[in-house]
Amino acid sequence: MNSGDIQLYLGVFVLKLLLCLSNPLDNHKNMSFFFLFNLHLGANGTVEEKGNKGDKGERGRPGKLGPKGVIGSVGPKGNTGDLGPPGNPGVQGERGLKGDRGDKGNIGAPAVLPRSAFSVGLTVATKFPPHSQPIKFDKVLYNSLNDYNPITGKFTCKFSGVYYFTYHITVYSRNVRVALVKNGVKVLHTVDGYQGVEDQASGAAILELQKGDEVWLQAHRGETFNGLFADADDDTTFTGFLLFSTSDMLDPLPSPAA
Repeated sequence: MNSGDIQLYLGVFVLKLLLCLSNPLDNHKNMSFFFLFNLHLGANGTVEEKGNKGDKGERGRPGKLGPKGVIGSVGPKGNTGDLGPPGNPGVQGERGLKGDRGDKGNIGAPAVLPRSAFSVGLTVATKFPPHSQPIKFDKVLYNSLNDYNPITGKFTCKFSGVYYFTYHITVYSRNVRVALVKNGVKVLHTVDGYQGVEDQASGAAILELQKGDEVWLQAHRGETFNGLFADADDDTTFTGFLLFSTSDMLDPLPSPAA
């Protein structure tokens, strides 16, 4: 090899070496390429045989971050998970505001006001009644509620409460001894002796009764004391009525038909 060839070879060698050193990231790759295609020069300028492979160079620095990849498609929806355990009760909230006033309700059915009253008397046919038994008054002045039974001569209580009873007697021809009786017990007595002329006697009492109690008037102590008289001009009467009820509850009136 002459001096011109050596100079040309050295020029090419230096140029390739500069190219390899100008890109440090590909330094190892370029240097390998450089030594694969170039021969080494000996000390005397002669071309020598290819030498042994050199030691592996140090790892190059990391390269620049590449461009962001394309977003992949959305995967299929997963299965619904199991229901979790109930959580702890929350803190009690504040009291709400007062609501609006509701609509007025319908008028309810009125309660039944307890009523009880009667007024009866004797007639010519029933004057001087039998003694020691209820007097059967057959002249009805008022008994629209059927509280008094003219067949038995007894008043029967329908509403528990306080009642007023009174009787007025025309005494004639005989003495009079009568008693106001409640359930077989005499609670009031009236006596009047006949003085040869027509006389009057009366009595009254307030009794507290329970539903089902019975009250009546009766003469006693023989026929000489049953001088209860009645005719077209004279009367003997028995009257009773409810002052007020003591019942806790009363049945409502039936609703009016539509």
